[in-house]
Amino acid sequence: MVVANFTEMRQNTDAVTRDYNGMADDAAGSHILTIDVEDWPQSTLDHSLPIGERVVANTHAFLELFAETGTRATFFVLGKVAEKHPMLARDIAAAGHEVATHGYSHESLETMTRVEFKAELHRSVEILKEQTGLPVHGHRAADFSISAQRLYFLEIMVQEGLSYDSSIFPIWHPRYGISGAWRHPHLIRCASRDLLAEFPPATVKFGPVVIPGAGGGYFRLFPYWWTQLIIRGIERSHYPATCYLHPYEIDDDEINHIPRPIPTILRISQFMCRKNVKGKLRRMLTDFTFRTMIDACRSLNRDGLPIALDLAVLPIRYGNNHPPQ
Repeated sequence: MVVANFTEMRQNTDAVTRDYNGMADDAAGSHILTIDVEDWPQSTLDHSLPIGERVVANTHAFLELFAETGTRATFFVLGKVAEKHPMLARDIAAAGHEVATHGYSHESLETMTRVEFKAELHRSVEILKEQTGLPVHGHRAADFSISAQRLYFLEIMVQEGLSYDSSIFPIWHPRYGISGAWRHPHLIRCASRDLLAEFPPATVKFGPVVIPGAGGGYFRLFPYWWTQLIIRGIERSHYPATCYLHPYEIDDDEINHIPRPIPTILRISQFMCRKNVKGKLRRMLTDFTFRTMIDACRSLNRDGLPIALDLAVLPIRYGNNHPPQ
């Protein structure tokens, strides 16, 4: 089943969807690069910490590398970072990249009520709109925390005027993910019948097991050939691969400038192999072409994207409307 009736789309997405004339094949040769702009101590160590300064220099290091390689990316900017450093989102947009929201506080959505999420989402979107003078089209939740218990938050994104989300990780993980979610870009129909595009992070499937590897700690800790294998595999499915990184992952000296004790498990999982990230990223930008997420939306034909999840159909699970292929 495909989307056949564009009147189902809300009016404020017309400007985005009118250029969806390509096929999924057209987007497959150009993948999606995303940067989650957050401050490591505040986002990971302690949410009550103030936003530091290193996030600015690290983000600018990405901007310089992308300028050298002619790469365009989507930057999911945390609201608290934008408040602390109001020129950063402007610099990202001025460099030709897309600015989307990463929420406001970096609290997991699992801890939020509907009212709290709505307030945080609106606050973050308004900050970014004011700073860049541009619309905000997309969202990524802190820690990919759209779980099976928080799918109704997608309706709030539609109400905020967003066109896409990139928060559902199609894996099982103790902290996030929805096992069985579709692995490629797809549509979600909310209970209101409004549609939201979903862009899952890149994964590879071996039998029943789905494994990540093209973003964050997976990109940092796994060998580069693993990331390459995942992206090539997604190319063969005729869809773009969604890759993601954080500015702090190229900052191998940060650990020496955090005046707080860091648990051993975090030292290992969060700081190991940071010195290799920039070189691996350069190689990835050489091997593949990347675009922003909103550009990928515009190049994908909405008629080619299945509604893989219908929140008005019970039971609420992937494939409840029509099984993904």
